[in-house]
Formats: sequence, C-alpha cells, structure tokens
Amino acid sequence: MPGRVEIHHVESSLLEGNQLGDPSRRRVPVYLPPGYDEEDRDYPVLYALAGFTGSGLSFLNYDWYQESLPARLDRLIEDASMPPVAVVMVDGMTRVGGNQYIDSPAVGRYASHIVKELVPWAEQTFRLKPGRDHRGVFGKSSGGYGSLMMAIEHSDVFGAAASHSGDSYFQYCYAPDFPKAADGLRSVGGLDAFMEKLRAWPKFPGKLFHTLNIVAMSHFYSPNDDAPHRFDLPFDEATGERREDVFERWLERDPVQIVGRHADELKTLRLLWIECGSKDEWNLHHGARILSARLKDLGVPHEHAEFEDDHKSLNYRYDETLPKLAAALQ
Repeated sequence: MPGRVEIHHVESSLLEGNQLGDPSRRRVPVYLPPGYDEEDRDYPVLYALAGFTGSGLSFLNYDWYQESLPARLDRLIEDASMPPVAVVMVDGMTRVGGNQYIDSPAVGRYASHIVKELVPWAEQTFRLKPGRDHRGVFGKSSGGYGSLMMAIEHSDVFGAAASHSGDSYFQYCYAPDFPKAADGLRSVGGLDAFMEKLRAWPKFPGKLFHTLNIVAMSHFYSPNDDAPHRFDLPFDEATGERREDVFERWLERDPVQIVGRHADELKTLRLLWIECGSKDEWNLHHGARILSARLKDLGVPHEHAEFEDDHKSLNYRYDETLPKLAAALQ
C-alpha cells in the first residue's frame, strides 16, 4: 500500500511582517510512508528544500519522465531500498522567486522558521522520532545550499544532510553572472523599474533570469536596511563594476568560506553528502570539489560524488541519496 501526502497550512510568527510582504501562512506537504496508518511506531523525518523558483508543492509535480518525490519514496520503500521515513516539504516561496533558507532581514527569518517552528510543529503533529539524530535535510541547487547551511549552522537540529548541486564557491557560481545582471537591469530601466515590474509581467522574461537570480541572492547575502530596496547589489548599477565590499558580505555566506568555523559541529553529523554533475552550467561542480577538499583538510567525514550530467532534471539522483539519509537516521 503506498504512502500518502497531507497538505497542511502552518502559521509562522517568525515570518509575520516580512519585508517582501510574503504570507506567513505556509503550505507544507508532508509525506507519510506506507504503513503509517497501520503501525504504531515513530519514523525518522527528512526535510526537503526546493531549488530556486520552486517550493514544497513542487515536489508533488507530475513529470512525464521522472517520478514525483512521493512516488519515488513509495518505490524505494516498497522495494526495500530504504527504510520508511516521513518527509516535510518546506514552503520557501518568496516574492523574489525562491529561497536560500537562511535568515535575512530583506526576506525573512526562513532558517529560524524551519528550525524553531517547522521542526517542533512536525514532531507535535506526526509520529516522528524526536531528536537531531533522526532528522535529515536535503535539496537541489538553492535547496542544496540550504541543506549545507542547515548542516553547517544548525547541526544541533539536523543529524544528516545531502546537497545536490548546492551553491558554493561564489566566485564561480555567481560572479560570472554579474555583468549579465547589470545588462538586464539596464534593459528594463534600472533596479527600481525591475522591482516594480517583477510581479507585473504576465510571463516572466526568460532573458532576465540571470538578473532575477542575482537580485534575489542580493536579498539574502547583502541585506541593508538603509538601501532603497533593503539590499545592496554586488556591482555598481551604472558601470557594472564589482563592489568588492558588498561581495565580501556575500562570501560570508559561502559554504566554502565558513566550514572551517564549524568543523567540530560538522564532525558530529551521521551523514554529509555533497554531489554535483561534472557539466554544471553554474560551475557548481568546482564548488563541490573545493568544498570537499576543505572538509577533507579539516578532517570532517563526508561523501563527495560527481557524475556526468548538468544542472537540470536531476531528481533521479535521489535514488542514491534518500536511502543513505534514511539509513543514517534509523
């Protein structure tokens, strides 16, 4: 018998009054494994973080070629590839297109929402094994970055983490797009016009995706309450020249730069998995290699995998990591 999905509405006091005006009532799908209704037992839990432009509901999407997350979990559990787990699919959608799952005054306290509100809510609502050793987190792209940051900064809450093509080594994954973002802003009349039009286009212009990405990341990495839009761009809007003082603030949120300060905590994890395709369009395979090398030098146990693929349609990789996470959390 397959598992089932419930969609809950979770009220967040920490997200109330956020700067973007996003709803504090979040829609959270929860996967309950086969046997949940028949067996009187508690389950480990995974928290799923969606990539940029996605949210918790995205994990339920039908795809003609790849399974939804619940269908994949059903198959892996039913064929005994992994033990049963519950999965909470985090709603991180924002007005700027997604989330990095860190706290930012320009966006909201999303890391705090997860660790201080969502985790306690889930353990009060469902039959879950309590404690960090039975909680894991995973995601791809921005979700992979969020998983890394949960492992780095919240290892007291999560005992295992898997990052699929997660953002790291910002010099390679973001900085090359600064000129494209500057050109995009100029093409629409500047940052003020871009922010005004952001949710007004009937269809978001694909040619402005790099602009959207850098503007969104600026909300997370360089918030500034004194700036007109409450964040600083990492380049001069008029000339495109990189603003090194702002980019330094971005680097303070780069996993490669900060793992050294959290090595002892990371050594307590039951599993830390880092992977990326060798043809990643955002150069994230380099970031994964560099991060793995830093972790190795620090003596932090982890697994690093690289495979021949790019950044798109990588859900099939969950076939390898979900069983590893579930096994680590038993």
